[in-house]
This record gives sequence, structure tokens and C-alpha cells, in this order.
Amino acid sequence: MAEQSATPATKGFITRTPPVFDNLDDERQHRIERLAGACRIFGKAGFSQSLLGHITVRDPENPEHFWANPIGVSFNRMRVSDIVLVDHLGQLIKGTKPVNPVGVLLHSAIHRAYPEITAVCHAHSVFGSAWSAFSRPIDPVTQDTAIFFEDQAIMREPRVAMDPAAADQFAAGLQDKRTGIQPGHGLFTTGATLDEAAWRFISMDRACQVQLLVEAAGTPELWPVEMARGLKQSLGSAAFCWLSFQTLWDELIDDGSDFLD
Repeated sequence: MAEQSATPATKGFITRTPPVFDNLDDERQHRIERLAGACRIFGKAGFSQSLLGHITVRDPENPEHFWANPIGVSFNRMRVSDIVLVDHLGQLIKGTKPVNPVGVLLHSAIHRAYPEITAVCHAHSVFGSAWSAFSRPIDPVTQDTAIFFEDQAIMREPRVAMDPAAADQFAAGLQDKRTGIQPGHGLFTTGATLDEAAWRFISMDRACQVQLLVEAAGTPELWPVEMARGLKQSLGSAAFCWLSFQTLWDELIDDGSDFLD
């Protein structure tokens, strides 16, 4: 997974850094608040679709447990008090609202397989879902799409995971990538922080939109390979993704903090 520190190309941009906590309770509260906020931001972006879509973040004290948005609560209405804690079997540890069983199955498999991943995002976004039907990575057609260059896994099997073994097969398909495309389903993004994973999802969905528009118009010119790799290492770094998410967080707080209840 990507490094957390700034690269030479991003040092001038990194004006804020992830917080460091003195105790686990404060870190846990921060992660839960970020999860609820990310749900609201996804809702504003149009990613909320009925019972579908799930965001998870690992508990800082017990890595076998993770916090998740419950099923039946719109992204647009998510609050901190709605967030639940589950184990890798999807059993509720804290909270009363149920979770999406298939969503938890897939996310828990990723959390199990990759200890360095703290957060996972998935939603049935329009452009990500549409592009997934092509079963191939997006290309470096613009600076913004280039940040995903050579960092996308095509997770073909299984198409539907209904048991832990199938979910483990799905998770194995992510390999060393931070973004996964499941054909005919949509996008999965990961991060060392929830902020990173959420920003990566928003950016990837927009990148899918750009690629669909470009290909509908003609044959695009791609960025040179080495330049695309450089953009991935700088503007696609964990540090830059985390910082980029802060702009959306600041907007959300300015709009109101009721989601923190």
C-alpha cells in the first residue's frame, strides 16, 4: 500500500497531516465520526442507493472488529449514533441496527487479508458501476485518471460471494492494489485512513466518468507511462488523498454538524 509521507512533488501541498492520538478512545471516536461524515459526503455526491453501499473502518484497539454503516439508513441521514461495530462474521458487537450481510462479508475478507488496510469503501455509484461493465482498468487519459495508473485490480471471481470462502477469493483478487473493480458491480477503494479510502472512491468514480466521456467521443491520447507513474506516486499518494478529503470534511462541518450526534 502507499506511503503516508509526502513525496517531493507534493511537499508544497501537505499543509495538514493526520492527527496523532494519545489514547484509543479518542482515535476510535475520530474514526467513527469520519465514517458517518464520509457517508454524508457520499450521499451528497449521489452515491446513496436504497439499502446498497457500505463503508467500514477497523477498530484501533481490536483489529478483528470494524465499524460500519447499518443497512436501512440512507447515506444522507447517517449519524455517529447509527454506526455499528461488527466482527468478521458480521455479528453485532455494539449497536442494534443490522448490517448488509454481503457487504460485511466482502469487507471483512479484505480487512482479514490486508492488515495494513484500515478502511474500505463501496457504493453503487453510477459511473463506477457503468465502467465496471468493461472489466478493465481506466487509462491515464487525464492527470486525474493517471493517479490510478497500475493501481487497479479487476476482481472477476467470484461474481457473487455468499460465503466466507468466496469472499476470501474476492479479497485475494485485490493483491497489492488500493482500488478494485468488480465487473458488473462497481468500485472498492481502500486506505490506511478512512479519509484516504473515501477520497479515492470519489476520485475513482469521477475518473470513470471522464473515461466514459472520452471514449464516447473518440480515441484518447494517454499520458506517457513514466509520467503517469509519477502522478500516481504524488497526487495519488496516501498523504495527498488524506489531505484532499479534508476539503470535503470542512465543507460538511460548515453545512452543519448534526451527523456527529
